[in-house]
Amino acid sequence: MKNQLDHIVILDDDPEICNLLQEYLEKNGLRATTVNNGKALWRMLDEKHIDLIVLDLMLPGEDGLELCRNLRARLNIPILILSALGEETDRIIGLEMGADDYLAKPFNPRELLARIKVILRRSRTLPGRDEIETVSQLVFANWTLDLTTRHLISPAKVVIPLSGGEFRLLRVFLEHPKRVLTRDQLLELSQGREAQAFDRSIDVLVGRLRRHLGENAREPRLIQTARGAGYILAADVQNLK
Repeated sequence: MKNQLDHIVILDDDPEICNLLQEYLEKNGLRATTVNNGKALWRMLDEKHIDLIVLDLMLPGEDGLELCRNLRARLNIPILILSALGEETDRIIGLEMGADDYLAKPFNPRELLARIKVILRRSRTLPGRDEIETVSQLVFANWTLDLTTRHLISPAKVVIPLSGGEFRLLRVFLEHPKRVLTRDQLLELSQGREAQAFDRSIDVLVGRLRRHLGENAREPRLIQTARGAGYILAADVQNLK
């Protein structure tokens, strides 16, 4: 039973923002730590348990998107991106790098807190122990989704780490095989009604899943596009204990 406060690490080079967010999050029942560069963040990840990273993209002398990509490749910790770049293209790039959510500056700390709580709630409820009972793996077309590690395993037994959003979406497809799902249905099933998503987030995640699966973008075999309707997983699925 977990009895410690959720630990949030804030990476931002602005001391004023760091202090404000740390104080606000701690007043609202979270443990918050601040760092001002990527090296400090990696050191903390080696030393402490962290439940979520709030990552500012605009870091002097560092590429925040590259840092996000490296974090996602090595770890399964949820990442919420902060950035003064609020255009939809920048949000899409953030998701493509593996972020679980994206919040543009300036923002209300209450919205940041709400998004953090949604992400933490999703990460705690997955991989869905109550719903899947003893099922630990979902197998489709010789691929395997491990519900314990949240990794995708290729037919050649190569382990592919997934972001939180990728894992949730693929699991939804595998739980509803050979059925057309609209974007709204996919958003609701994978992120919940509280999710602060934008219209193209599902398309971005589908594109990332297709790349993981080695799909031809023009003629995908597994996650197919139902034009004007949504997407469909065109494969049988086997549940393994």
